[in-house]
Amino acid sequence: MRPPVSDLPLQFEDVTVLARDVALVRGVSLQIAAGAPTVLVGPNGAGKSTLLRLAMGLIAPSRGRITWGGRAESDSRRRAMVFQRPVMLRRSAAGNIAYALRAAGTPRAERPRRLADILARVGLVHLADRPARRLSGGEQQRLALARALANDPEVLLLDEPTASLDPAATKAVEDILRDIAQSGVKIVMATHDLGQARRVAGEIVFLLRGEVRESAPAERFFTAPATPEAAAFARGDIVI
Repeated sequence: MRPPVSDLPLQFEDVTVLARDVALVRGVSLQIAAGAPTVLVGPNGAGKSTLLRLAMGLIAPSRGRITWGGRAESDSRRRAMVFQRPVMLRRSAAGNIAYALRAAGTPRAERPRRLADILARVGLVHLADRPARRLSGGEQQRLALARALANDPEVLLLDEPTASLDPAATKAVEDILRDIAQSGVKIVMATHDLGQARRVAGEIVFLLRGEVRESAPAERFFTAPATPEAAAFARGDIVI
């Protein structure tokens, strides 16, 4: 079970990240609270991936402050992150999850049950013994989600998890994400796919040139965006 102390809300306070004097994100103030998935949208280079890495604690702000549940320091085991191209360990699908369970400190006696539960949850029971690197792209992404779930996270961060998948594999991943969200895990996901954002999001954060230009409930963002840039992006126009 995850610790009772919460990492939510996740608060960005005037956060800037510089790389060789170039601002990857600039002056971001944003609160991410418990509830339905928060989806980050915006063109390439808008700062979506940087914001996720900040949320995970993989990088630190150059300026500004991030707090998790009101705390400046947080145990990252409450969070998990899945990347667009996950790296598979040289072992079976089940072996990848078993490794994640061990790393998460799951008691040995509980691991077989947790392993079976997680395999079922991501639809990989029939592929448990297959080498992970021989799985299809969609199957590997589901396995990456399974490894993240082994940590029993409170917050699940996803960086373009279906960008290279076909429609059937994308649907399978989205179905799993809905199940995860309904279980109470907070999902924060970056995507270029506006259709996916409409299907998955409860809240939209629109980034442009490293700045948050709009943060709104998904329905309002798509029906009545507050800024011209957001309106153009929601129409599918090219915004730079």
